[in-house]
Amino acid sequence: MTERSSSFRAPSLVLQIVIGLIAGIVLAMAWPAGATAVGLLGTVFISALKAVAPVLVLVLVTASIANHQHGQKTHIRMILLLYVIGTLAAALVGVAASFLFPSKLALKAVEAGMSAPGGIGEVLKTLLMQIVDNPVHALLNANYIGLLAWAVGLGLALRHASQTTRTLVSDLSDAITWVVRLVIKLAPLGVFGIVASLLAESGLGALKQYAHLLAVLVGAMLFMAFIGNPLIVAVVTRRNPYPLVLRCLRESGITAFFTRSSAANIPVNMELCRKLGLHEETYSVAIPLGATINMAGAAITISVLTLAAVNTLGYPVDLPTALLLSVLAAVGACGASGVPGGSLLLIPLACGLFGISNDIAMQVVAVGFIVGVVQDSAETALNSSTDVVFVAAAEQARGRG
Repeated sequence: MTERSSSFRAPSLVLQIVIGLIAGIVLAMAWPAGATAVGLLGTVFISALKAVAPVLVLVLVTASIANHQHGQKTHIRMILLLYVIGTLAAALVGVAASFLFPSKLALKAVEAGMSAPGGIGEVLKTLLMQIVDNPVHALLNANYIGLLAWAVGLGLALRHASQTTRTLVSDLSDAITWVVRLVIKLAPLGVFGIVASLLAESGLGALKQYAHLLAVLVGAMLFMAFIGNPLIVAVVTRRNPYPLVLRCLRESGITAFFTRSSAANIPVNMELCRKLGLHEETYSVAIPLGATINMAGAAITISVLTLAAVNTLGYPVDLPTALLLSVLAAVGACGASGVPGGSLLLIPLACGLFGISNDIAMQVVAVGFIVGVVQDSAETALNSSTDVVFVAAAEQARGRG
């Protein structure tokens, strides 16, 4: 009886997501009206992830720090270094791809009312204001920088609380984690609704005129995912990086591709870290932090679209300027919000390096939204899966896992 029941075991979550993906494509092709209707499933799934993610970050990080024992090492410094190296390397890959395969844009007028950072100082000021945000406001607006700051502060304060209080915080963390796992189980239905409605409403016809630009963007991201990140991991761990990298792409990247939100994928990454047997004291802080500042895909998007605008206008670009653009794109990417299209409004910041007016820069942003059907999904998949890759690599380098 036991053997028969094990043979009919439910398929893995990844396989269920793939089934949902195929079902969504079939429904969109066979019955577009019905496909649009089931889009509600995708909306509900993404909303549920976004609802639990801010609470998860606040409670889990607070509990992790409050219950941290003296002498335990979290290796956050190494993870932060990997985040910085990975994001800067991605920006360099984006610049190199743009030089090897230059793109040009058909710039058109865009509607007024869109705003973008006026300079790197404004980006840093915004980050500072997010840190000192009201905690209730930070929760309501999913300000993860602010939530991290409050979680760290509360965690440090609660380390001096009674054991009963710290146990209560830990139990609350476990309860939130249980709710998160329940939401993650809805991923196949969510992907089914997202894919069906997306193909029924938009299709891929709008992308044809920007196929070259999209190929450069996605190609650079694939290069970073399958060559750049593995090379970094191999240097750090002295091990074959591909088992780790491929698993993270499969179990984190696929979900992130469809949710198109690094913030919404935080619960998925937390669960993957647990499955990998990583140190909870480490990943409960590093994963939310990575969803905020580890933005390799965003760095590629900013550098490639900026150089596409430069090529369209016929501006010359020398090597020092290209390197400066890489640094600027990496810094700007760290300020990109973890929501769909979060990196696009930082493009004018990079365009300002070449004296491109804000009006033209916002036209480039509009192009970004056009190709964003695929670009933003690929960007989020790279961003989010890389968070787990670097956390696991840091632990492997320290002799864990």
